[in-house]
Amino acid sequence: MPKGRPERASAPSQAARQRIRVRGIVQGVGFRPTVYRLATERGLAGWVLNDAEGVLLEVEGPSARIAEFLAHLARDPPPLAAITAVETEDVPPRGETGFQIRPSAGGEREALVSPDVAVCPDCLRELLDPADRRFRYPFINCTHCGPRYSIILDVPYDRARTTMRTFTMCRACRAEYEDPADRRFHAQPNACPACGPQLALCDAAGRPVATADPVRAVREALLAGRIVTIKGLTGFHLAADARNDAAVGDLRRRKGRDQKPFALMAGSLEAVARAALVDEAERRLLESRERPIVLLRRRPDCGISPLVAPRSGRLGFMLPYAPIHYLLFEGDFPPLVMTSGNLSEEPICREDEEALQRLAGIADLYLLHDRPIQTVCDDSVAVVQRGRPLLLRRGRGHAPRPLALPRASPVPILAVGPELRNAVCLVRGRDAFVSQHVGDLKNALAAAYFEAAIEKLERLLEVRPAVIAHDLHPAYLSTRYARRRAERDAHGVRLVGVQHHHAHIASVCAENGLEGDVIGLAMDGTGYGTDGTVWGGEVLRASAERFERLGRLEGVPLPGGDAAIAHPVRTAWSYLVQAFGPEAAEAHRVGAVAEVSAEDRRPWTDMIARGLRSPRSSGLGRLFDAASVLAGIAAENTYEGQAAMELEAAAEGEPDEAEPYPFALRDPGAKDGAAWAIETGGLVRGLVADLERGAGAGPVAARFHATAAAMLCEAARRARAQTGLGRVALSGGCFANDRLVRLAAAGLEADGFQVYVHRDVPPGDGGVALGQAWVAAARLRAEGEA
Repeated sequence: MPKGRPERASAPSQAARQRIRVRGIVQGVGFRPTVYRLATERGLAGWVLNDAEGVLLEVEGPSARIAEFLAHLARDPPPLAAITAVETEDVPPRGETGFQIRPSAGGEREALVSPDVAVCPDCLRELLDPADRRFRYPFINCTHCGPRYSIILDVPYDRARTTMRTFTMCRACRAEYEDPADRRFHAQPNACPACGPQLALCDAAGRPVATADPVRAVREALLAGRIVTIKGLTGFHLAADARNDAAVGDLRRRKGRDQKPFALMAGSLEAVARAALVDEAERRLLESRERPIVLLRRRPDCGISPLVAPRSGRLGFMLPYAPIHYLLFEGDFPPLVMTSGNLSEEPICREDEEALQRLAGIADLYLLHDRPIQTVCDDSVAVVQRGRPLLLRRGRGHAPRPLALPRASPVPILAVGPELRNAVCLVRGRDAFVSQHVGDLKNALAAAYFEAAIEKLERLLEVRPAVIAHDLHPAYLSTRYARRRAERDAHGVRLVGVQHHHAHIASVCAENGLEGDVIGLAMDGTGYGTDGTVWGGEVLRASAERFERLGRLEGVPLPGGDAAIAHPVRTAWSYLVQAFGPEAAEAHRVGAVAEVSAEDRRPWTDMIARGLRSPRSSGLGRLFDAASVLAGIAAENTYEGQAAMELEAAAEGEPDEAEPYPFALRDPGAKDGAAWAIETGGLVRGLVADLERGAGAGPVAARFHATAAAMLCEAARRARAQTGLGRVALSGGCFANDRLVRLAAAGLEADGFQVYVHRDVPPGDGGVALGQAWVAAARLRAEGEA
């Protein structure tokens, strides 16, 4: 049925009429066709349209049928829809006898944009059906799947406001697009081989390669050990045969990625299960429409090159999500490294010319296409923790789907996040839009991407923030951005500074709908404290509005500051000096510290003794680093968290019931304010004694994890004795560690605590912006209520 042509309905007797506003992710997901079908099946008259607020409709007919219509719409919406509100009002009947789908209208922008999702089963069947007109067409999609956020230019979500606007639909595609009974009705990226985007193959110099089948040429090149850039749904990947040591080694060298694990893609769940252990929760996560990279325990005989994930007990696998992936993996094609198309620590490429320039010298071939990507998104990364999914990186499939806050913010808020693993958050009412992963803002390209992500969220949501929340660290680029913007904004933007670890705990509270005070265990590497020192292992009494530092991990000097984070052997030496004294520490140099010459250690000892360029850090992440170095597991952090992750991997297979090393809680000293400290000297001495007795790295790593969990449980008990609180929120990058969470949560729950963790935002710095926004909103509400 062409758009706008009324479908006949029987004349209603004793008719009622309702105007219905539906908010949420309801555009570009087949919502209007569903409304049309449900209304016409029940003989209801009226109309439905998209506008900037979502979907607006009116239905007329017997009251019982209208109630049935609303119940069915709420119970069985389209697969990609996410309804956040349905508002109804009675209006006078008009005596209409048909139902129409009307053209889109304007209004105040409140519509939500769907994330990009995997190709649906119906499209996949057509893709592989030789009788279908879209057989092997790599851009097949419908209203239930395909690109959304990556191609949208503006709202309402219509083809003219997407990067598909340059492709004119052929007669067959136009007929589908205009037929409310077709699942491609108003599928904005709708196309076919006759009228849609096309693949192109280029060589390393960017010159076109003549081939009748670009996909077959790429498959042959990959099997021959070549590296291929593949333009996908939301950005570019670099692909290589994951079994081929030479190819993976070349990719590492060319990309400048020394040891950080690569992501993998396999063509089927069976192929993944041949390389990694997959339980039922992990299977559901792999096969979800978001198709994240899922961290799985590797099999000893996995067949994957050891260079893919050196010294890691896990492999990060994802399944195909774009039609091009299914074509690449036809048959029993081997797993591929499928890593982001960039140099190490840069954002992924967005445009073809950009990829040809930035990836020159890395790729041997480029598989491109002519559908522009408007917004790039890294692949999301997830893990199953205690039987439930946990996002470690928020990207494709999740951004920009909003999270619901416990209460509405009184004004729009922008939270600009931290310096590393940055993501931003824009709050409108109760909706918190956490952006895709942005990255390390010290990188110039990531800094530009940061501003572009903010601009797009504000434009799509048509929100100008009245408040900008930021980290307290004055040198962070995100903080400097907030201040520059406040200075130049003629509307008087207000700045709200939020301490890093308070934001961590507030993000757990926002995500779990918690109000009031909780005990917050904020455990990460570093964060700027209110006293100007480096915090990182914090025990807080926190609400959204305020926090109090109850306790902390004992601080240790970091000789060289950031150099000690990159080279944790310095941190390990500092812990030895603190535990044994500078002279006795010489006799207890174990692990990687034993390989450092006296000449190299001497300046570290001097810096520690004199307090020169040696900021004290209470970070639990730094203690993990030191333990990894002392156990001989790691010596460098070539990527963030490397030493800690390798320590966790070393404990894999060891029993959870390891005996903790000794530790103690020390009452506040003169320099501590009101905060007590968790002393680490006993732990370090016990760990060193184990190693000197010949204990292996695995048992030592297991005992260290047991000790860290025991410390957290004892800290929570001390905090409960002080405050009477029984709710504990866990946040910070250390809680990406599955073993630590498993042990700590079990111990806390056995002690009667209610334990709250992250699920939809990362526990690391990728979740900080949500916490910043929730703190700012709470402070504004408190001021309004005062």
